[in-house]
Amino acid sequence: MIFSSSTQLGRRTFLKTAASVAATPLALPRRVLCGEHRTSPGERIRVGAIGVGGRATLLLQQLPDSAEIVALSDCNLSRAESFKSKAGGNWPVYQDYRKLLDHKDIDAVIVATGEFQRVLPCIHACQAGKDVYAEKPLTLYVREGRLLVNAVRHFKRVLQVGSQQRSMEINRVACDLIRTGGLGKVLEVRAINYSGAQTSPTVPFKGEDVPSGLDWNMWLNQAAERPYHPDWMSWMRWKDFAGGEMTNWGAHGIDQIQWALGMDGTGPTHIRPVSEGPSGAVAMTYANGVTVNFMIDPGKGPMGGAIFFCEKGKLEINRNKFSSNPPEIAKELEAKLDVVEEERKWSDQLALWQAKWHMQNWIDCIVSRSLPVADVEIGHRSVTVCHLANIARAIGRPLQWNPATELFLGDEQANAMLDRPRRTGFQVPTLS
Repeated sequence: MIFSSSTQLGRRTFLKTAASVAATPLALPRRVLCGEHRTSPGERIRVGAIGVGGRATLLLQQLPDSAEIVALSDCNLSRAESFKSKAGGNWPVYQDYRKLLDHKDIDAVIVATGEFQRVLPCIHACQAGKDVYAEKPLTLYVREGRLLVNAVRHFKRVLQVGSQQRSMEINRVACDLIRTGGLGKVLEVRAINYSGAQTSPTVPFKGEDVPSGLDWNMWLNQAAERPYHPDWMSWMRWKDFAGGEMTNWGAHGIDQIQWALGMDGTGPTHIRPVSEGPSGAVAMTYANGVTVNFMIDPGKGPMGGAIFFCEKGKLEINRNKFSSNPPEIAKELEAKLDVVEEERKWSDQLALWQAKWHMQNWIDCIVSRSLPVADVEIGHRSVTVCHLANIARAIGRPLQWNPATELFLGDEQANAMLDRPRRTGFQVPTLS
């Protein structure tokens, strides 16, 4: 049986889900709080956007009523101006996000840049006292992820990672069933063999004139300097800027695996390349003996989840849907769903990309100072697994990983790949 929903979900679902995450109290915000962690009329959370591309546009369009847009920034100035014009807004627009962060009346920011551009503005936002909604994949490499977690904790900020399946009821009940032993012991997990990124061409692209309104230096961020060429703007293809589909869709699918296995604060201990190449199959084993095999061809399985083979049956988890064998498992899960009938308003396509309720959880946590459902540590750990897969592919041999120290055991070559050189002017700041 396959069950899916195109619903929006009730706020009670997300309060309940948030309670399942350790709600460590943080410093109270400057705002005066009202009953049941609600802001009073006129006290909406004031949000600035850093990066106003396609994904950011969807997020800003779904911003909950308890928040409001107050400023935009994008190194490609025309994108921010275009959104402002289409939305009929009257907000200041900046090419340099640091000017946006100078606004004392901004409470929080949405950082929807590319993954290679993401960590630095997130840390700068924390330094400026802003809470953060950071799109996924959270990082370009492992080391900067740990530095970001440290910054969020040091400055006592709320950071929600844009893994919106954490706020989908269907995904929650399915992952809960696996994690709590409802299907008995997990025997194996099979996941999509997400492709890796391409190495930059050995012959550099011939430089072209930088388009008007684009700050090319700011766009490059930490990446090595090079002349502008439009092919670089398809950044997800290139290893200099991304981890390919392994960190793109993989950040969603692996996040569901981590969640279902109860591994939010850790990761696998053994990683083994099964076939050669930057998109080769990979096997990973956790300390509890569960093996995850990245072996399913893309397009032939759950891009936003995985297939869990357990003692009592098989459960396939995908974005906003699940199926099972025997079918009674899915029927029992369906009965557990907390879905509000009057909120069945989203088309299937919008349900696929919806993030309103995930952002609502973020806004609620900004007010309550609780950890959100996709806290920065969760996001860091999930994308770390993606990075480990790509490192194993590049190294071409089995690796042992210590999730506590976030280091490979006895392998200097692999450990060197946990970090990357950052261009002058884009180093990660020290905490102070």
